[in-house]
Amino acid sequence: MKRGINLVQLHDDLWRVTRPDGDVLGYVEGFDDPRGRRFRSKRLITLQRRFVELGEFWSFDDAVECLRFG
Repeated sequence: MKRGINLVQLHDDLWRVTRPDGDVLGYVEGFDDPRGRRFRSKRLITLQRRFVELGEFWSFDDAVECLRFG
């Protein structure tokens, strides 16, 4: 758990990011890039029942922080 958020690993390359009350902020997906390991942040838009990609990062922590503050 990071400060103010919970991380639940769903499988090797996918984490759900939630607030302590269980509200889902989004997901972080790991993937391999020709230049190295990358992480993609996706925001869950509940009312529209879809995801919006927020960005790709070299750092897992940066991808999580994007969901926290983005």
